[in-house]
Amino acid sequence: MNTLRNRIAGFFILAIVAVVALATLAASTALRKPVPGRMMEPIAAQIEVLARIASRNRDEALAAGLDIRKQPAEGTIEPGLSGFLAKALAGSGEARDARVTKTEDPQGTTASVRLEDSSWLVTPLPDPGPPPRGWQVFLTWIVLIAIGSAVVSIYAATRMTRPLRLIESAAATIGPDGTLSPLPEEGPAELKATAEALNRLSTRLRAAMESRMRLVAAAGHDLRTPMTRMRLRAEFIEDEEERAKWLSDLEELDMIADSAIRLVREESAEESAEPIALDRLVRETVEELCDLGHSITATTLAPSVIAAQPMALKRALCNLLINAATHGGGAEVAVRREGADSLVVITDEGPGIPQAQIGQVFEPFFRVDPARRKSVPGAGLGLAIAREIVERFGGRIEIANRSTGGLIQIARFKSLPENTLDSAS
Repeated sequence: MNTLRNRIAGFFILAIVAVVALATLAASTALRKPVPGRMMEPIAAQIEVLARIASRNRDEALAAGLDIRKQPAEGTIEPGLSGFLAKALAGSGEARDARVTKTEDPQGTTASVRLEDSSWLVTPLPDPGPPPRGWQVFLTWIVLIAIGSAVVSIYAATRMTRPLRLIESAAATIGPDGTLSPLPEEGPAELKATAEALNRLSTRLRAAMESRMRLVAAAGHDLRTPMTRMRLRAEFIEDEEERAKWLSDLEELDMIADSAIRLVREESAEESAEPIALDRLVRETVEELCDLGHSITATTLAPSVIAAQPMALKRALCNLLINAATHGGGAEVAVRREGADSLVVITDEGPGIPQAQIGQVFEPFFRVDPARRKSVPGAGLGLAIAREIVERFGGRIEIANRSTGGLIQIARFKSLPENTLDSAS
């Protein structure tokens, strides 16, 4: 009974059975019409006692308030009830002539019993039908049952699903490296097993990420020494064309090693975010890249404030802008507001990326055309580094082909109120 499935099943079975039982009891009690035969037996015993008193001492009976008449009560005779009453009187005492009549007065149903001197004892009978306002009582009872069941169900469901909400909130905190905060291993058997499995998975992922970062960083550092020796040896090659090829290959290896080390540093960095003016940072970045010879134009720069680390975000923007300027023959950048988000939109007029490969652009060392490695500088890690930085500060990057040709790169961030920047400064 400790599993979540059994708990929920048992709870709902109990709730349904209880509701049905209470509703059935309320309906049978409030709306069931009494059986005339059973109802008449205790009434006939009382009427028989009153009839004997009236026959023995009429004066005392009249003084006590008994209604004794020469004729039976007027009204519509109920043959069925009259027969039940006569039969009940015969069973409780002696056979008497009895009549049950329906009248319009407040008494409603009246019984008339013939006495020994041919006079009639007239007495009111209780209404054998359902109690007054029976349906209202029944509906009120059902409403109370529904409200009580809802309250109990909500409370029980909240208690049972609290560990699930803990797992959901913990899963929402998964970082860019795929790891999550440790989950409390408590609750039913399924939840404990799930939390334990997720904790083991997170531990293994964290260990694998750290091992990969150590491996890449160590390889990048260790490659520098042999590359330095090879560069020195390449200087002694007499053939200038051959020497230039060697130095070009070594420069590319050096660039790949530096990019790999930067990627590892970005993945393992824990820089704290602060409010920054996104439009101002984009403008500064564009000016610096234009000074370096890149063809980049800033268009609309809407005032926007986001939470990020300025230097890290500038590195990401540089990578995105250089990617567009290098492969797209120039780039345009704009800062826009879209609801609660701030967007950096970068467009170019290049050849774009085949749709089948658009999902691979963030993979390390990815190139659309490997044959262009020699003609286009870079190690293929710029977009991967940019994504690591943007996602670290709660943003995301979207890349798509434009209908008019070229690419559109969108870096999306959560906006902060503009007065946040003034408060921080």
